Amino acid sequence: MTQTFTSLGLGSEIIAALTEQGYETPTPIQAAAIPKALAGHDLLAAAQTGTGKTAAFMLPSLERLKRYATPSTSPAMHPVRMLVLTPTRELADQIDQNVKNYIKNLPLRHTVLFGGVNMDKQTADLRAGSEIVVATVGRLLDHVKQKNLNFSKVEIVVLDEADRMLDMGFIDDIRKIMQMLPKQRQTLLFSATFSSPIRKLAQDFMSSPELIEVAAQNTANANVEQHVIAVDTMRKRNLLERLIIDLDMNQVIVFCKTKQSVDQVTRDLKRREIAAQAIHGDKSQQNRLETLGAFKEGRLRVLVATDVAARGLDIAELPFVINYELPTQPEDYVHRIGRTGRAGADGVAISLMDQYEQKMFEAIKTLTGSTIDIERIEGFEPTWWQNGGSIAEIDKDASVKKHSVPREPRNKDYKKNSRAEKRLSERNNDPGSACGKIAGRSRRSRRERQQCALLQPDYGA
Repeated sequence: MTQTFTSLGLGSEIIAALTEQGYETPTPIQAAAIPKALAGHDLLAAAQTGTGKTAAFMLPSLERLKRYATPSTSPAMHPVRMLVLTPTRELADQIDQNVKNYIKNLPLRHTVLFGGVNMDKQTADLRAGSEIVVATVGRLLDHVKQKNLNFSKVEIVVLDEADRMLDMGFIDDIRKIMQMLPKQRQTLLFSATFSSPIRKLAQDFMSSPELIEVAAQNTANANVEQHVIAVDTMRKRNLLERLIIDLDMNQVIVFCKTKQSVDQVTRDLKRREIAAQAIHGDKSQQNRLETLGAFKEGRLRVLVATDVAARGLDIAELPFVINYELPTQPEDYVHRIGRTGRAGADGVAISLMDQYEQKMFEAIKTLTGSTIDIERIEGFEPTWWQNGGSIAEIDKDASVKKHSVPREPRNKDYKKNSRAEKRLSERNNDPGSACGKIAGRSRRSRRERQQCALLQPDYGA
């Protein structure tokens, strides 16, 4: 029998708001978490990104808090009763938007606190009274120092993306905040991994938590079609453009490792007249919000981002994600590609792997437990790939090259001649055998664009 939100124990006010938002049936994490949270249990929960975790902790919390709902304008009638901690501004803003939609029929107040913007409005909102506060760790502590917050009435605290907050070095700040809260409270901890620091945090601040795992940890969403394309570092920019154009990507997030890479890739795409904007930690919060707004509304074709955007972005039916550079931490790969294939929709994730990212790729496969074939595209075959060998064979060949005998002096025509010979050799090779699963472009002319072989009927639809 299919479960409904009503069968999980939610009241009519929340059900009406969910219906208006188009929610029909609960996701597995929601079905597992909501009844236990409604019963007042502490939760230690793990689930794949994009499976509806925000609703899994917000809906039961709002059901428990609705007894305090009042239209009174007195700040004393609206003390802080729920605190949600997040690692990034984007995630805090996303959760706050969801709260706004969920409480349409309840006279509860909510406030979001994050850095990068003036504190005055946030201070005014807090002093006017707010039952639900969603905050990043640093900005919350800023308000604590200014005595803008009183935690004495807090009943529910949520640590969302707890593993990410620990990775970002917030463990001491989190402990400081937790010690400020009443001991009698409900604690809901959501994390992609249950590492030793996470378990220690749960042991110190939770009371007999219920463990919820709706899927194997660190597994990629089954709705996401994954591709890894081997390519030379210097050819990534050209290949990125070809993929965006040939696959008719009208909306795609491109992930890079560093802010410098994000800015460079954005400039390159703009030069090619592809609408792109960058988002990373050096951008002002106002700029980041405006860029995200333009992307969500479809006015921006390409969003180029660091991992600051890997968690917290919720784009309805985003069809494509491209990893321009593989992440240093394999867990971030799962969160990056989790921006597509959300809420049951299908998506495509394409990663561009150069010679120096092979170990990162192996770490991703080990973490996710999945087998991802390495593919090549005609015209972009990597020079470091010898005879289509395995990763081990590639490493061996690279080692042989590194210790080869000294080269003879080159004459001034060497470079030109070697390039011509290489082009001739590529034309004589059979594209199918030379490029494995993906055969396609053989020329780079802007006037006569050839379709990439990745472009298949309904690809990524």
